[in-house]
Amino acid sequence: MRRSAADWLDRIRALNLPGKVRIMNVCGGHERSITRAGLRHALPPEIELIPGPGCPVCVCPEEDVHLAIQLAMREDLTLATFGDMLRVPVNVRKSEVRSLEQARAAGADVVPVASPQEAVELARAAPGRRVVFFAAGFETTTAPVAAMMAQGVPENLALLLSGRRTFPAVGMLLSSGEVGFDALIAPGHVCTVMGPEEWEVVATSYRVPAAIAGFDSESLLVAIHSVLRQTLEGRPRLDNCYPALVQPGGNPVARRLLSEVMVVTDAAWRGIGTIAASGYALRPAFAVHDARKVLPDHAEAGRRRIGEMPAGCDCAAVVLGRIYPDQCRIFGAACTPRTPVGPCMVSDEGACRIWWSGGGRSRSGQAAE
Repeated sequence: MRRSAADWLDRIRALNLPGKVRIMNVCGGHERSITRAGLRHALPPEIELIPGPGCPVCVCPEEDVHLAIQLAMREDLTLATFGDMLRVPVNVRKSEVRSLEQARAAGADVVPVASPQEAVELARAAPGRRVVFFAAGFETTTAPVAAMMAQGVPENLALLLSGRRTFPAVGMLLSSGEVGFDALIAPGHVCTVMGPEEWEVVATSYRVPAAIAGFDSESLLVAIHSVLRQTLEGRPRLDNCYPALVQPGGNPVARRLLSEVMVVTDAAWRGIGTIAASGYALRPAFAVHDARKVLPDHAEAGRRRIGEMPAGCDCAAVVLGRIYPDQCRIFGAACTPRTPVGPCMVSDEGACRIWWSGGGRSRSGQAAE
């Protein structure tokens, strides 16, 4: 008989935990479900749930956003991008255009899209006009972009790719000597695409209990119970608590398309720096559609603080799980969803935006004072 979320909560509460257990979730979708369901408040106080690097908008390099803005402002083209990229700010003077939303308000042809296919349709509808698709995302977003390229795109469509791989950021945390968590909830959607195998090293090499979770309260509680049991038993492993979708080897079609269209490369993460083998780039066979190769760079050598977060913004520390959103110096003050200073307050997958939308909750699960 399938247990309910209430049953799993009772099982978790019945565990005799020796002290605090810090569990990091590596998915903005997980963080949103945790916050909306009030799980931090429902779980025993010894269990600390830490939001981790699960927001691709939050880690998209500042220089990539700046390039997209400059292309939209300076070149005669249409720039298409996912809607949550429009409000991400860059580090320029307040008198300058600081986001794609501001570029659009200033007259640039910036169009929000919900899927790669919409970018293709834009290009087909205007064959005499250049269309640039600025695509930021993790594997779950980058795989459809690879499929788009593999299927063939119009000559006038160029791709400004800012794809990132999820596990290398977690691997960096695990090998840093500053691991701020005792157990890990791995991202269900990423594992659905890429398979669970690369996450097994969390348990086998780093001896950290791990479980893959889906996105409802029941699946998350099953995963939380699993890592707590692993902690008590002293036997770390990777437990697949999302077997309906996560299968060995992942999605073979998606993985094949990613391999055919893209290469894995070292990549910058905003405010964090370069992480080895954490990004995607188009293969040379697709160079004619690579915006970085066929369009002007518009890089400005004199720009200072490139790649960093804005002054006072602690988004990088939030992404790495080193502080909670409400511990950021400007959370809820200078930085709100209406006036975002950092990217974590922009995206629906950003921890700061999620916490704000959930009532400005503190790490104890209570409303922030």
